[in-house]
Amino acid sequence: MDKLTEYPKIIKRILTEYIELCNRRPNRDMETFLIMDEPKGHYIWMNLGWQNDERITGMTVYVRIRDGKFWIEEDWTEDGIATDLVSAGVPKEDIVLAFHEPKMRQYTDFAVAS
Repeated sequence: MDKLTEYPKIIKRILTEYIELCNRRPNRDMETFLIMDEPKGHYIWMNLGWQNDERITGMTVYVRIRDGKFWIEEDWTEDGIATDLVSAGVPKEDIVLAFHEPKMRQYTDFAVAS
């Protein structure tokens, strides 16, 4: 697998499927969308709007492709984006759970860093 071409396609496909799923039950007051900076490898699933008279702005998922690995910076999905990446054929050693403190990453099944 050529990481430079395949990894961006994989994360874009996974996040697009989530966005489409969320938009099947649209809420007029809430937008769910994908923000991508493909040249720099940033992918953000964002929510923006109003709920119960309160402003909602937040990232559900933020993934970066850095040094040939997926760096999961934020993940509020039920099963975890890492699970979807592994199912798509990405080796666990190419996935960093960056939301974990660096010294704690050694206790996960995924990459420590570099």
